Amino acid sequence: MSQNRSNSPRLLRWGIKSLLLLLLSAAAYVAVVTYLNGEPEVMMSEVEPVFVSQCVAAHTSQALDNDGLLRVGVWNIYKQQKRGWQQALSKIAERSEIMLLQEAKLNAGFNQYLNGSSLHLVMAKAFSLLKSPVGVMNLATEQARDACAYHAVEPWIRFAKSTLISRYSLSNGQTLLVVNLHGINFDWQLKSYRAQWQQIVQKINLHQGPVILGGDFNTWRGQRMAYIEQLAHQLRLKEAVYEEDKRQRVFGLPLDHLYYRGLNLVAAESFTSQASDHNPIWAEFRLKPVAH
Repeated sequence: MSQNRSNSPRLLRWGIKSLLLLLLSAAAYVAVVTYLNGEPEVMMSEVEPVFVSQCVAAHTSQALDNDGLLRVGVWNIYKQQKRGWQQALSKIAERSEIMLLQEAKLNAGFNQYLNGSSLHLVMAKAFSLLKSPVGVMNLATEQARDACAYHAVEPWIRFAKSTLISRYSLSNGQTLLVVNLHGINFDWQLKSYRAQWQQIVQKINLHQGPVILGGDFNTWRGQRMAYIEQLAHQLRLKEAVYEEDKRQRVFGLPLDHLYYRGLNLVAAESFTSQASDHNPIWAEFRLKPVAH
């Protein structure tokens, strides 16, 4: 009995020390991740090859479409961790005017790929790993007119997810709004998930021309999918209908999506790829005639 009593203070002290160590470790983790996240910043290759502000503008740009046709790719590229990503990305680029990438890592290998292409880059940084920015990225045959980056922080792991909102010129005189989003993943109550989407709702509502909305939305629950469908109805967006649908699914629900407004869908497909843990989406649109 006396031995148990003598051990009680030791156990209490050990418990307090363990709790303090846990709290200090958690605080240190949050501090490090917050530093890696930084502020929402965007990079446009034609303006300055650095992340300097939340928004950037090129002021002038050429028409993105090809004689009224606009071909779009959407792909979570998994930080280029799998073999063959260069070849897979090049195949999509060969038949696309613009590609919306998620989990793109702007490291030496990706910069080397870009230097060997004529693609124009716009990127919204989510966070940095070993000085390499990670986030969502547009690669296009023409430069964007302007672009802005937005952050949403994962409630549990605290790493940021980014959204890129950019505008491109079209040959019919309209301006195309492109929203590239990587959705928050670990949020059961969807408070942060909904807040992330509300960052873009007003932008789409105010835009007068065509809209492309694509990305990895992490719609692995019915509630998430229902919320996206509600927003799509509110924003008058249609989801692409795929001739072949090989999109990555969790609990039977697709994670990746492509929505549009003010364009005519010609064809869409999602095909398998071994170069990422997600399968790419590709679609072709035709511009609508503009009434004068």
